[in-house]
Amino acid sequence: MPVPKGSTLDPERTRATILETATAVLYERGLDGIGVAELCTRIGVSKETLYRHFGTKDGLVEAMLEARSERLTHWLARAVAAAGDDPRDQLAAVFDALQCWYDDPAFRGCAMLNAAAQHHVEAVRAITARHLDRYLELLTGIADRAGAPHPQLLGRQLLMLVEGATVVAAHQDRVGAGEHARQAALTLLSAASRTGLAARLP
Repeated sequence: MPVPKGSTLDPERTRATILETATAVLYERGLDGIGVAELCTRIGVSKETLYRHFGTKDGLVEAMLEARSERLTHWLARAVAAAGDDPRDQLAAVFDALQCWYDDPAFRGCAMLNAAAQHHVEAVRAITARHLDRYLELLTGIADRAGAPHPQLLGRQLLMLVEGATVVAAHQDRVGAGEHARQAALTLLSAASRTGLAARLP
């Protein structure tokens, strides 16, 4: 909930509350879709409080993107872990989780990619690159466990399906976007697994 002006909450709690509330507003409106004055009104803090905790609006945006990236990555990692030991089930779980996200009425696409498209600044581009690296690490791990001969390459191909499905769901049609990408991903995984198995046969 918003932090009232003049609140005596401890600094860490105040910062966390501002970040949580601002994340929803900035994701809904876009980084350039709301000015500092309106943002502060929506959050329920003064400009001074905002600047004290984040320096600038850009500082708030960067903190929001970092926190959101970490939260999304952990969410997908938990989905993979809950799917069991079969890499096919793990990969399916990634796209099943994404489809649940796409089906949420509040879905507005990937916040990191949205930010990189709106803000052509190095700090935001770096956060987006790190976010994609986290996804790549998760997907490459699945490819490696599946016995793919080139797990890094397959991981990158799977990343393209993840981000492509997210863009399609945000800008074209969210219905079945994750499910269709899952089918393509599992086809890629099966083909790579067969290639890896054949290479290991005497």
